[in-house]
Amino acid sequence: MFDKKPTSINEQISILKARGLAIESEAEAVHYLSHISYYRLGEYWHSMQEDKVNHIFKPNSTFSDVIALYCFDRELRSLLFDVIEKLEISLRTKLIYHLSHEYDPWWFQNFDIFTDSRALVKTLAALEEEISRSKDPTLKNHFKKHSDDKRFPPAWKTLEQTSFGSLSKLYGNLKNTIKSKDKIAEEYGAVNHIYLPSWLQSIAQIRNYCAHHSRLWNRNLPGAPKLLANPPNGWVEDVPKHHDFPKLYVHLCLMKYLLNVVVPGNHFTEKLIHLFKKYPNVDPNALGMKRDWELESLWVGDKDAF
Repeated sequence: MFDKKPTSINEQISILKARGLAIESEAEAVHYLSHISYYRLGEYWHSMQEDKVNHIFKPNSTFSDVIALYCFDRELRSLLFDVIEKLEISLRTKLIYHLSHEYDPWWFQNFDIFTDSRALVKTLAALEEEISRSKDPTLKNHFKKHSDDKRFPPAWKTLEQTSFGSLSKLYGNLKNTIKSKDKIAEEYGAVNHIYLPSWLQSIAQIRNYCAHHSRLWNRNLPGAPKLLANPPNGWVEDVPKHHDFPKLYVHLCLMKYLLNVVVPGNHFTEKLIHLFKKYPNVDPNALGMKRDWELESLWVGDKDAF
Protein backbone atom coordinates (compact mmCIF):
# COMPACT_ATOMS: atom_id res chain seq x y z
CA MET A 1 0.00 0.00 0.00
CA PHE A 2 1.27 3.45 -0.93
CA ASP A 3 1.83 5.36 2.29
CA LYS A 4 4.10 8.27 1.41
CA LYS A 5 3.04 11.62 2.83
CA PRO A 6 3.50 15.00 1.13
CA THR A 7 6.67 16.86 2.06
CA SER A 8 7.23 20.58 2.44
CA ILE A 9 9.60 22.41 0.10
CA ASN A 10 12.17 22.72 2.90
CA GLU A 11 11.91 18.99 3.51
CA GLN A 12 12.37 18.35 -0.23
CA ILE A 13 15.57 20.40 -0.19
CA SER A 14 16.86 18.52 2.86
CA ILE A 15 16.17 15.18 1.15
CA LEU A 16 18.03 16.24 -2.01
CA LYS A 17 21.03 17.47 -0.04
CA ALA A 18 21.13 14.30 2.04
CA ARG A 19 21.22 12.29 -1.18
CA GLY A 20 24.22 14.23 -2.48
CA LEU A 21 22.75 16.94 -4.70
CA ALA A 22 24.66 20.19 -4.28
CA ILE A 23 22.32 23.16 -3.84
CA GLU A 24 24.22 26.39 -4.28
CA SER A 25 21.36 28.67 -3.21
CA GLU A 26 18.55 27.37 -1.03
CA ALA A 27 16.51 30.50 -1.76
CA GLU A 28 16.74 29.74 -5.48
CA ALA A 29 15.80 26.11 -4.85
CA VAL A 30 12.77 27.24 -2.84
CA HIS A 31 11.74 29.50 -5.71
CA TYR A 32 11.97 26.78 -8.37
CA LEU A 33 10.33 24.08 -6.24
CA SER A 34 7.42 26.42 -5.53
CA HIS A 35 6.80 26.79 -9.29
CA ILE A 36 8.01 23.46 -10.70
CA SER A 37 6.99 20.36 -8.81
CA TYR A 38 9.54 18.07 -7.17
CA TYR A 39 8.11 15.17 -9.16
CA ARG A 40 8.52 16.98 -12.51
CA LEU A 41 12.09 18.02 -11.76
CA GLY A 42 12.78 14.43 -10.72
CA GLU A 43 12.56 13.43 -14.39
CA TYR A 44 15.68 15.52 -14.97
CA TRP A 45 17.78 14.58 -11.94
CA HIS A 46 17.04 10.87 -12.31
CA SER A 47 19.92 10.47 -14.77
CA MET A 48 22.26 12.15 -12.27
CA GLN A 49 21.76 9.40 -9.70
CA GLU A 50 24.33 6.63 -9.49
CA ASP A 51 22.12 4.59 -7.15
CA LYS A 52 18.60 4.78 -8.51
CA VAL A 53 17.17 2.53 -5.80
CA ASN A 54 18.31 4.71 -2.91
CA HIS A 55 18.35 7.86 -5.09
CA ILE A 56 21.98 8.72 -4.36
CA PHE A 57 23.45 11.32 -6.70
CA LYS A 58 26.70 11.05 -8.61
CA PRO A 59 29.55 13.26 -7.35
CA ASN A 60 29.41 16.91 -8.47
CA SER A 61 25.68 16.79 -9.26
CA THR A 62 24.14 20.23 -8.78
CA PHE A 63 20.65 21.67 -8.57
CA SER A 64 21.63 24.31 -11.14
CA ASP A 65 22.39 21.54 -13.65
CA VAL A 66 18.91 20.10 -13.03
CA ILE A 67 17.35 23.48 -13.77
CA ALA A 68 19.50 23.87 -16.88
CA LEU A 69 18.24 20.52 -18.20
CA TYR A 70 14.67 21.54 -17.43
CA CYS A 71 15.08 24.90 -19.21
CA PHE A 72 16.77 23.27 -22.21
CA ASP A 73 13.87 20.84 -22.54
CA ARG A 74 11.30 23.62 -22.24
CA GLU A 75 13.01 25.68 -24.96
CA LEU A 76 13.39 22.59 -27.14
CA ARG A 77 9.65 21.94 -26.92
CA SER A 78 8.92 25.57 -27.84
CA LEU A 79 11.23 25.31 -30.86
CA LEU A 80 9.65 22.07 -32.05
CA PHE A 81 6.13 23.36 -31.47
CA ASP A 82 6.92 26.27 -33.80
CA VAL A 83 8.28 23.87 -36.45
CA ILE A 84 5.31 21.53 -36.14
CA GLU A 85 2.87 24.43 -36.47
CA LYS A 86 4.26 25.15 -39.93
CA LEU A 87 4.03 21.48 -40.91
CA GLU A 88 0.50 21.21 -39.55
CA ILE A 89 -0.78 24.18 -41.53
CA SER A 90 0.86 22.81 -44.66
CA LEU A 91 -0.60 19.32 -44.23
CA ARG A 92 -4.05 20.77 -43.57
CA THR A 93 -3.81 22.87 -46.72
CA LYS A 94 -2.73 19.96 -48.91
CA LEU A 95 -5.39 17.59 -47.60
CA ILE A 96 -8.14 20.15 -48.12
CA TYR A 97 -6.93 21.15 -51.58
CA HIS A 98 -6.11 17.81 -53.17
CA LEU A 99 -8.91 15.68 -51.72
CA SER A 100 -11.60 18.32 -52.25
CA HIS A 101 -10.62 18.49 -55.92
CA GLU A 102 -10.28 14.74 -56.37
CA TYR A 103 -13.64 14.06 -54.67
CA ASP A 104 -15.73 16.82 -53.07
CA PRO A 105 -15.65 19.15 -50.03
CA TRP A 106 -17.00 16.33 -47.81
CA TRP A 107 -14.41 13.73 -48.76
CA PHE A 108 -13.44 13.24 -45.11
CA GLN A 109 -16.91 11.73 -44.49
CA ASN A 110 -16.69 9.39 -47.48
CA PHE A 111 -16.18 5.90 -46.06
CA ASP A 112 -15.48 4.55 -49.56
CA ILE A 113 -12.06 6.20 -49.73
CA PHE A 114 -10.81 5.05 -46.32
CA THR A 115 -9.37 1.70 -45.28
CA ASP A 116 -10.53 1.44 -41.66
CA SER A 117 -14.13 2.52 -41.15
CA ARG A 118 -13.97 2.12 -37.36
CA ALA A 119 -10.93 4.38 -37.20
CA LEU A 120 -12.73 6.92 -39.38
CA VAL A 121 -15.72 6.89 -37.01
CA LYS A 122 -13.37 7.76 -34.14
CA THR A 123 -11.74 10.53 -36.18
CA LEU A 124 -15.11 11.99 -37.13
CA ALA A 125 -16.18 11.87 -33.48
CA ALA A 126 -13.06 13.82 -32.57
CA LEU A 127 -13.87 16.30 -35.36
CA GLU A 128 -17.41 16.69 -34.03
CA GLU A 129 -16.08 17.40 -30.55
CA GLU A 130 -13.54 19.92 -31.82
CA ILE A 131 -16.20 21.73 -33.87
CA SER A 132 -18.67 21.78 -30.99
CA ARG A 133 -16.05 23.44 -28.77
CA SER A 134 -15.03 25.96 -31.41
CA LYS A 135 -16.11 29.56 -31.12
CA ASP A 136 -14.94 30.34 -34.63
CA PRO A 137 -17.37 32.85 -36.22
CA THR A 138 -16.97 31.20 -39.63
CA LEU A 139 -18.46 27.97 -38.28
CA LYS A 140 -21.19 29.75 -36.37
CA ASN A 141 -22.20 31.64 -39.51
CA HIS A 142 -22.12 28.43 -41.54
CA PHE A 143 -24.47 26.59 -39.19
CA LYS A 144 -26.78 29.59 -39.03
CA LYS A 145 -26.89 30.03 -42.79
CA HIS A 146 -27.12 26.31 -43.63
CA SER A 147 -29.18 25.00 -40.72
CA ASP A 148 -30.95 22.54 -43.01
CA ASP A 149 -27.64 20.88 -44.02
CA LYS A 150 -26.81 18.24 -41.42
CA ARG A 151 -23.39 17.43 -42.82
CA PHE A 152 -20.15 18.75 -41.45
CA PRO A 153 -19.16 22.09 -42.93
CA PRO A 154 -16.95 21.62 -46.02
CA ALA A 155 -13.32 20.54 -45.58
CA TRP A 156 -11.90 24.07 -45.77
CA LYS A 157 -13.99 25.01 -42.75
CA THR A 158 -14.07 21.77 -40.77
CA LEU A 159 -10.42 20.78 -41.06
CA GLU A 160 -9.23 24.24 -40.05
CA GLN A 161 -10.52 23.33 -36.60
CA THR A 162 -8.99 19.91 -36.26
CA SER A 163 -5.78 18.74 -34.62
CA PHE A 164 -2.57 17.54 -36.23
CA GLY A 165 -3.33 14.09 -34.83
CA SER A 166 -6.67 13.91 -36.62
CA LEU A 167 -5.12 15.20 -39.84
CA SER A 168 -2.39 12.56 -39.73
CA LYS A 169 -5.00 9.86 -39.06
CA LEU A 170 -7.12 10.99 -42.00
CA TYR A 171 -4.12 10.88 -44.31
CA GLY A 172 -2.86 7.52 -43.05
CA ASN A 173 -6.33 5.96 -43.29
CA LEU A 174 -6.83 6.91 -46.95
CA LYS A 175 -6.81 3.93 -49.29
CA ASN A 176 -3.51 3.57 -51.11
CA THR A 177 -5.34 3.83 -54.43
CA ILE A 178 -6.33 7.43 -53.72
CA LYS A 179 -4.29 9.61 -56.08
CA SER A 180 -4.04 12.49 -53.62
CA LYS A 181 -2.32 10.27 -51.07
CA ASP A 182 0.65 9.74 -53.36
CA LYS A 183 0.49 13.32 -54.65
CA ILE A 184 0.83 14.80 -51.17
CA ALA A 185 3.70 12.44 -50.31
CA GLU A 186 5.46 13.34 -53.55
CA GLU A 187 5.15 17.07 -52.85
CA TYR A 188 6.82 16.55 -49.46
CA GLY A 189 9.68 14.55 -50.96
CA ALA A 190 8.37 11.36 -49.38
CA VAL A 191 7.97 9.69 -52.82
CA ASN A 192 4.72 7.79 -52.14
CA HIS A 193 2.14 6.78 -49.56
CA ILE A 194 4.37 4.14 -47.92
CA TYR A 195 6.54 6.48 -45.85
CA LEU A 196 4.68 9.68 -45.01
CA PRO A 197 2.03 8.17 -42.65
CA SER A 198 4.66 7.00 -40.16
CA TRP A 199 6.41 10.39 -40.32
CA LEU A 200 3.18 12.21 -39.55
CA GLN A 201 2.39 9.80 -36.72
CA SER A 202 5.82 10.48 -35.22
CA ILE A 203 5.38 14.24 -35.47
CA ALA A 204 1.84 14.13 -34.04
CA GLN A 205 3.16 12.21 -31.05
CA ILE A 206 5.92 14.75 -30.42
CA ARG A 207 3.41 17.57 -30.82
CA ASN A 208 1.36 16.01 -28.02
CA TYR A 209 4.41 15.92 -25.76
CA CYS A 210 5.03 19.59 -26.53
CA ALA A 211 1.40 20.59 -26.00
CA HIS A 212 1.25 18.83 -22.62
CA HIS A 213 4.68 20.12 -21.48
CA SER A 214 6.04 16.59 -21.23
CA ARG A 215 9.74 15.83 -21.19
CA LEU A 216 11.46 15.24 -24.54
CA TRP A 217 15.05 15.24 -23.27
CA ASN A 218 16.34 11.71 -22.69
CA ARG A 219 12.95 10.18 -23.51
CA ASN A 220 12.52 6.94 -25.43
CA LEU A 221 9.87 7.53 -28.06
CA PRO A 222 7.57 4.72 -29.20
CA GLY A 223 7.07 3.90 -32.87
CA ALA A 224 9.47 3.41 -35.75
CA PRO A 225 9.14 5.71 -38.76
CA LYS A 226 9.89 4.22 -42.17
CA LEU A 227 12.92 5.81 -43.80
CA LEU A 228 13.48 6.29 -47.53
CA ALA A 229 16.45 4.43 -48.99
CA ASN A 230 17.19 7.22 -51.50
CA PRO A 231 15.34 10.42 -50.57
CA PRO A 232 14.97 12.89 -53.46
CA ASN A 233 15.91 15.83 -51.23
CA GLY A 234 18.89 16.45 -48.96
CA TRP A 235 19.16 13.82 -46.23
CA VAL A 236 21.85 12.46 -43.89
CA GLU A 237 24.75 10.18 -44.80
CA ASP A 238 24.93 8.81 -41.27
CA VAL A 239 21.43 7.34 -41.39
CA PRO A 240 19.93 6.43 -38.00
CA LYS A 241 19.59 2.69 -37.48
CA HIS A 242 16.51 1.01 -36.05
CA HIS A 243 18.00 0.99 -32.55
CA ASP A 244 18.33 4.80 -32.81
CA PHE A 245 14.61 5.32 -33.41
CA PRO A 246 13.54 5.67 -29.75
CA LYS A 247 15.74 8.77 -29.49
CA LEU A 248 14.61 12.17 -30.73
CA TYR A 249 17.26 12.69 -33.43
CA VAL A 250 15.64 10.66 -36.21
CA HIS A 251 12.37 12.49 -35.59
CA LEU A 252 14.17 15.84 -35.72
CA CYS A 253 15.61 14.79 -39.07
CA LEU A 254 12.16 14.00 -40.45
CA MET A 255 10.81 17.34 -39.24
CA LYS A 256 13.74 19.14 -40.84
CA TYR A 257 13.27 17.20 -44.11
CA LEU A 258 9.62 18.28 -44.33
CA LEU A 259 10.34 21.80 -43.11
CA ASN A 260 12.89 22.29 -45.90
CA VAL A 261 9.98 21.79 -48.33
CA VAL A 262 7.45 23.87 -46.42
CA VAL A 263 9.80 26.73 -45.45
CA PRO A 264 12.91 26.78 -47.65
CA GLY A 265 15.69 28.66 -45.91
CA ASN A 266 14.29 27.98 -42.44
CA HIS A 267 16.43 28.61 -39.36
CA PHE A 268 15.82 25.31 -37.57
CA THR A 269 19.49 24.28 -37.68
CA GLU A 270 20.90 27.48 -36.26
CA LYS A 271 18.25 27.60 -33.53
CA LEU A 272 19.05 24.03 -32.51
CA ILE A 273 22.79 24.75 -32.49
CA HIS A 274 22.18 27.87 -30.41
CA LEU A 275 20.18 25.83 -27.90
CA PHE A 276 23.01 23.34 -27.38
CA LYS A 277 25.50 26.19 -27.00
CA LYS A 278 23.26 27.96 -24.48
CA TYR A 279 23.11 24.82 -22.33
CA PRO A 280 26.58 23.23 -22.60
CA ASN A 281 25.90 20.79 -19.76
CA VAL A 282 23.26 19.03 -21.91
CA ASP A 283 24.60 15.83 -23.42
CA PRO A 284 23.46 15.64 -27.09
CA ASN A 285 23.68 11.84 -26.84
CA ALA A 286 20.60 11.95 -24.61
CA LEU A 287 18.71 12.97 -27.75
CA GLY A 288 20.57 10.51 -29.97
CA MET A 289 22.32 13.30 -31.88
CA LYS A 290 24.91 11.99 -34.33
CA ARG A 291 28.45 13.32 -34.31
CA ASP A 292 28.74 16.42 -36.55
CA TRP A 293 25.01 16.22 -37.28
CA GLU A 294 24.94 19.93 -38.18
CA LEU A 295 27.31 19.28 -41.12
CA GLU A 296 24.96 16.84 -42.86
CA SER A 297 23.40 18.13 -46.07
CA LEU A 298 19.95 17.91 -44.49
CA TRP A 299 20.92 20.45 -41.83
CA VAL A 300 23.20 22.86 -43.72
CA GLY A 301 22.30 25.72 -45.96
CA ASP A 302 19.96 27.75 -43.76
CA LYS A 303 19.34 31.05 -45.53
CA ASP A 304 16.95 33.87 -44.97
CA ALA A 305 13.50 32.37 -44.56
CA PHE A 306 10.45 33.86 -46.16
